[in-house]
Amino acid sequence: MKEFTYAKAHDMDSALTALRTPGTQLLAGGTELLNWLKEGIETPDHLVDITALPLTAIDTGPSGELRIGALARMSDLAARPEAVRDRPVLAESLLLAASPQLRNMATIGGNLQQRTRCPYFRADIPLPCNKRTPGSGCAALQAGGDTTQHALFGWTQECAATHPSDLAVALAVLDAAVLVSGAGGERRIPATAFHLTPAEAEPQRHTALEPDEMITAVEVPGRPSARLSRFLKLRERAAYEFAVVSAAVTLELTAGDTIGSARIALGGVAHRPWRLTAAEEALRGTALADTDALRAAVAISFADARPLPGNGYKVELAQRAAVRALRDAARRIEPGANGGPR
Repeated sequence: MKEFTYAKAHDMDSALTALRTPGTQLLAGGTELLNWLKEGIETPDHLVDITALPLTAIDTGPSGELRIGALARMSDLAARPEAVRDRPVLAESLLLAASPQLRNMATIGGNLQQRTRCPYFRADIPLPCNKRTPGSGCAALQAGGDTTQHALFGWTQECAATHPSDLAVALAVLDAAVLVSGAGGERRIPATAFHLTPAEAEPQRHTALEPDEMITAVEVPGRPSARLSRFLKLRERAAYEFAVVSAAVTLELTAGDTIGSARIALGGVAHRPWRLTAAEEALRGTALADTDALRAAVAISFADARPLPGNGYKVELAQRAAVRALRDAARRIEPGANGGPR
């Protein structure tokens, strides 16, 4: 591990000033950064500890919106009624994301800045990976490459990796925004645009954050539809593991079990959480009991899917996950409780 200097920031100005110096990295919970340092993915000259900054609050606004400080712990948010009761998809994504020990340390802002778990990116010996060594190629897409865990959507010949954050998928379906501050002031980035595909930027650029910017908060709208929501994670083992495919949904019902509106985001299929906007439109007026109609509506969004030699199974898996998540979300209504979520 490369040697680096360490300092602690006690206010936002000092943290943002430090970021203007090339070779500086911010340290919060450290659960991801420590991996980067050990694996040689990052070799900073300076580490700036920001754990003293006043960014831990979780507050509800006048319109029901939830503002989550970037340094709020995953475990704290997962236990809040505003997540458990009003946005179960959010609480579920957090509880399935990591072990209790990690959730007690990991921050919301840090979780969103995770790097791909592509084995070629994380390899302990040099392998072609444009995310890690620009211009070296993509080992997954070369002859004999393993693509079983790779993307269905948004990939290019430069990179076919997927993003691992479960929380990011929930935030995408909730139409959340990521609030950032930097030398140019403050700005809001939609959660659906925070992570970048290789068609939008060089593969080594993971998010829309500029080098001198940091996340300060995440804001989640207050919507009744979020109460009928579900996060479904499919993984290779039941214990702590990253998703092969995940599905986050929110749901509004009209008469009986008819869908008035739905939102769907998938994880494990792209460089960012992937919203199924065409399926969302097609699902309007569909009965939840009509399996064929549900599957046909969801399949519309897979017209642009480009499975690789090893990951064609994800097409069927992701579609089934979306349908199941929709039905699971509807089950949160108590029979005879005037549509009130349980």
